[in-house]
Amino acid sequence: MESFTEAWSFICEYCKKHITEVAYTTWISRIEPVSLDFAKGIALLKAPNEFHRQTLNRCYMDLLNDAVAEIFGPGIQVQICVPEDVPSAEKEEEEDASSQNDDYEFTFDTFIVGPSNKFAHAASMAVATKPATLYNPLFIYGNSGLGKTHLLYAICNEIARRHPEMNIVYIKGDEFTNELIEAIRHGTTAEFHQRYRKADVFLVDDIQFIAGKESTQEEFFHTFNTLYEAKKQIVLTSDRPPKDIATLEERLLTRFEWGLTADIQPPDFETRIAIIKRKAELLGIDLPNNVIEYIANRLKNNIRQLEGTVKKMKAYYLLNGDALNLSTAQMAVSDIINNEQPVPVTVEKIIEEVARTYGTSPEDIRSSKRSANISNARQVAMYVVREITQMPMTSIGEEFGGRDHSTVVYAIQQVEKGMARDPKTKGTVEDIIKNIRDR
Repeated sequence: MESFTEAWSFICEYCKKHITEVAYTTWISRIEPVSLDFAKGIALLKAPNEFHRQTLNRCYMDLLNDAVAEIFGPGIQVQICVPEDVPSAEKEEEEDASSQNDDYEFTFDTFIVGPSNKFAHAASMAVATKPATLYNPLFIYGNSGLGKTHLLYAICNEIARRHPEMNIVYIKGDEFTNELIEAIRHGTTAEFHQRYRKADVFLVDDIQFIAGKESTQEEFFHTFNTLYEAKKQIVLTSDRPPKDIATLEERLLTRFEWGLTADIQPPDFETRIAIIKRKAELLGIDLPNNVIEYIANRLKNNIRQLEGTVKKMKAYYLLNGDALNLSTAQMAVSDIINNEQPVPVTVEKIIEEVARTYGTSPEDIRSSKRSANISNARQVAMYVVREITQMPMTSIGEEFGGRDHSTVVYAIQQVEKGMARDPKTKGTVEDIIKNIRDR
């Protein structure tokens, strides 16, 4: 139980990186680890009550399974219980696993600087030292897993330390879209404006996800202008430079390039060595040099993979008593590489992304509603499902409220024609596909 409790902090850390702070505090932070059975492939977690369990099963099960797989590798499924379900043998004295601060690593002190990221690091330090003075906005771009989010959190932490009175707001691009949709539906746009337009420091991770979404871009344009004119700091990250975000409106593209644009590249060998050593130090383990070099040579393009391998080695040590040697490193690297294989995209995820883009809901897309916007979104969703999954037309029709084969064929043909004659439509559909595959 003690070892699983220690490993649970790593699982929480993973979850915290992938959802909002409010969602984490409300739903994930209140979970307790119960047991881990490698033989049965079950990680048993305890929710405080039945409503909490139902919400986790409905909304957060994919995240929890991904987090467990990140630490222990594939083959383990999460199950949620409530206090009355826990066997009496498991109802032992609870251990305090909260003493470790999950945000401990997201500072400038723990960010390893090398030739591939020193410009972005220096710019971030400058912004954190003198917000809205030097580079506004600061736009950081680079492939996934290279440290963009780390720099965002480091900026947050440093500004909070220097200026505790400042209102710091962090959000992901797709969550900004989701919150706007909910605000429009529930008539709470005034509260939405209040939350974001009153920020002293506004940080948006993965801003590319607002591209192609007209209402979101309109709202973001006014939010950006309000903050910029009030001399508030704006920091954005993306997986590509502004000019390469295909369906980003020109007026946003121009504003994103007003300040400073900095890229992050994959780390060189020496930087990878330093990253591994630093992560091992933070986790309190001592890795031999041959193990460090092996990891650095096998994983060259993703800092998250490097750190994940070190975390996994500690988990093996805690739970199985495995030695921290080359054999364990080989096993950890193999798990990390296998886990990085693309996750199969579900029809549900595709429909959700299309719904966000067109400002509607998955339920409307699957419904019989015939308004122009919903019909267009439905046709695009069918096209994207076919493009990504290669499902048979009849199966696609079943996913969309039992529509027949000919309806699906017509929808796909309409989207293909629209993409051929309208560059904007083509860019929107291509962005949807890229966003889905990048998640």
